[in-house]
Amino acid sequence: MRRGPPRPPSGAAAAALTALPEFLLATALLVVLAVWVGWFPPYGWSGWSSAVLPALAMGLPAGGLVGRLIADAVATSGAEAWVTTWTAAGAPRGALARGVLLRAVPPVLPQVGLVVVGLVGGAVAVERVFAIPGLGRTTLGAAQTQDLPVLQAGMLALIALGALLGVATDLVRRLVLGRAARAGGLVIPSSGHAVRGRDRLVPLAALVLLAALVVGGFAGDPYAADRGRLTAPSADLLLGADASGRDLLARLGQGAGTTIATAVLVCLASYVVGLLAGLTPDLTAGPVEVANAAPPVISGLFVAAVTGPSATGAAIAVLLVSWAPLASHTSALVAEANAQPHVRVLPVLGVGRARALLVHVLPMVAGPVLRNAFLRLPGVALALAGLGFLGLGPQPPTPDWGLVLAEGVPYVERAPWVVLAPAASLVALSVLAVSASALAPAPRGRGRRDRRPTPAAAAPAVPTA
Repeated sequence: MRRGPPRPPSGAAAAALTALPEFLLATALLVVLAVWVGWFPPYGWSGWSSAVLPALAMGLPAGGLVGRLIADAVATSGAEAWVTTWTAAGAPRGALARGVLLRAVPPVLPQVGLVVVGLVGGAVAVERVFAIPGLGRTTLGAAQTQDLPVLQAGMLALIALGALLGVATDLVRRLVLGRAARAGGLVIPSSGHAVRGRDRLVPLAALVLLAALVVGGFAGDPYAADRGRLTAPSADLLLGADASGRDLLARLGQGAGTTIATAVLVCLASYVVGLLAGLTPDLTAGPVEVANAAPPVISGLFVAAVTGPSATGAAIAVLLVSWAPLASHTSALVAEANAQPHVRVLPVLGVGRARALLVHVLPMVAGPVLRNAFLRLPGVALALAGLGFLGLGPQPPTPDWGLVLAEGVPYVERAPWVVLAPAASLVALSVLAVSASALAPAPRGRGRRDRRPTPAAAAPAVPTA
């Protein structure tokens, strides 16, 4: 920011972390750090040392998500006029960094609370890998055995945790913003930025990789088990064969269409629902907490009981719970948008509430929420994969990426290529979605004006927020 206008990063590193499957990470950590090295206990609960590997397996993907949200918020906050004022006044770098972080953290705080609740309820796969008795695993077992009292107790515990974290994060957000929110001192600049040619290299590379995967996959048969079991990659078999002797390249290439299309459609539907729900937070606060507390597996069981196991049912199940974080993100941004002076004065000018939301508030929050939605694309794809692995989604031998990945996990130590290929495909999809969504150009006329100090910002000013 001291060198010039802030720019959000491409997000490739964060997207790669977000796309790592939790059950694959858990298996890899178990094999390397528990079995090979012997640093941690491999299974069960024998003390706090048993929590290290599960925490890493769940925390690395969640950290990629939260880190990307913070990076986007920091870049957006750094474009505000007060940063130019502080820089022109010669403010120390430490003070400037603290000010930007204090301004960037409040919109992200509700997301952190929702991530924690989602981790507690969605830790079923990790708890199963490490044989740990946890709330998510207990709730899933109760749903499978139709033990209603235990299921109700587990869901109530998750909802209570979500409500508690929601209240706590909202209180911290209000304390951090302080008088700035009450006095209408918040300014939300455009989240767009000037796009350079090199910014397109990361999404272009991911797109080329996925295109090569699809083109190469259509040259083989994804169902024919005419190869040797767990055959290593070679010139004739570029990605090797799975445990059934099927060509991995053919299965991944021909399964890319349905996997990517389903995940993208679920993300777009979640974006629309979350955006509409976040514009009216007073009406949707309860449903947001309930939806975020329910793991996709529990939702998948309920949907499968009504419609039967299918790809459509899995998509509906994931959609029922994936809109909640986007609604929370929208409501946090709407609260800051409503604190802006030109929005606060709209009722005095006779502008109705609905028109103010749709015309003045919605354009300011739609872009950041859309990037959040695409950042969750790998999580949606993995949730669909998890439902397929449990028999609640696409059924074998469908060449679905999630099924291919889940089928290869038991052989990760003997034949690592059976999981590296589908995992790399998910990472490429995530990097493409996140880096492409960061290419939004600045609105015409805003980009140059944001680059030079205004007359009011040229003189030193005393910060009040």
